[in-house]
Amino acid sequence: MKRIVVYRLGSIGDTVIALPSFNLIRSSYPEHEILVLTNVPVSGNTAPLLSVLGEDGQLVDGVIEYPVGSRSVRVLWNLAMQLRSLKAEALIYLMPSRPALSVWRDWLFLKFAGFDYIVGLPYTNKLRQNLIDSKTQEVEREAFRLIRCLSKLGDVDIDNPSVWDPCLSLSERELGQAFIKELIKVPYFSINMGGKDPMKDWGLCNWQALFFALQKKYRNFGLLVVGATSDFENAQQLLDRWAGPTVNACGKLSPRQSAAAMEKSILFIGHDSGPLHLAAAMGVPHIGLFGSHNLPNMWHPYSKVSEIIHNMQGVLDISVPEVVAKIEWAIESKS
Repeated sequence: MKRIVVYRLGSIGDTVIALPSFNLIRSSYPEHEILVLTNVPVSGNTAPLLSVLGEDGQLVDGVIEYPVGSRSVRVLWNLAMQLRSLKAEALIYLMPSRPALSVWRDWLFLKFAGFDYIVGLPYTNKLRQNLIDSKTQEVEREAFRLIRCLSKLGDVDIDNPSVWDPCLSLSERELGQAFIKELIKVPYFSINMGGKDPMKDWGLCNWQALFFALQKKYRNFGLLVVGATSDFENAQQLLDRWAGPTVNACGKLSPRQSAAAMEKSILFIGHDSGPLHLAAAMGVPHIGLFGSHNLPNMWHPYSKVSEIIHNMQGVLDISVPEVVAKIEWAIESKS
């Protein structure tokens, strides 16, 4: 069997911004088995990458677990031998921006693991770093840098929605839509208010104040909250105060099912998170709240229906009236 390996670590959001690259890889190797060398959390059986790309083989065919942070000679030796046994034709290097020393250390290991042909290795500073636009001074989006690294595989029309397509299956769409059947007959917001990083957390009080203000104008709208199981309780506190129909999907749907549930929402609102990037990939108009965790633009969704509020003083410095104004503008511009 013809086979290639893609080296990519990261979270759900990191994987979504790499969707154009994964679609390019699949189109470049349509007859190959595509395996991804990636991180698998101790707490779960599914790699974050597969929770976005799926397990049906449309984009990738499986994963090889990468022992993140391990310096054990035995563990790394066993991994190298496992990779050698695959007899893959190529290694696609699709890692986030890293220092030169880390890149060349990866190169040495991958060569030892038997990969003679490596595509995408950022061997120059220009490929390792996100470029700065000389006119706007904006930092290049990470999605664009990854595409530059894979230029040997061909061009990508980043404005074509198909390159962002996570290729949801029929069953994933049906499950996601069935879960929100109470919302189908009304316009509904989808939101994500959770997350593990406190630097990205806008705070429950802000969310409650936001939707108290919105009910004056949109009280008949529905409200869908997506996120992890740990977000369920806070989400329910918000939903209990909402006048319209509500669905708490936190911990109830997979990321891909959540994407299907959000697909027909009138607007997504959330902080820098996997669900924000999934909503963008599905073409859902969205408002993203960003603080001091990352530089402006670099990790913003790339979409023509994107509105970003990025405050480098911190996400808590984003005011409720500021978000309300963005929401009202986004909804009124659609009508």
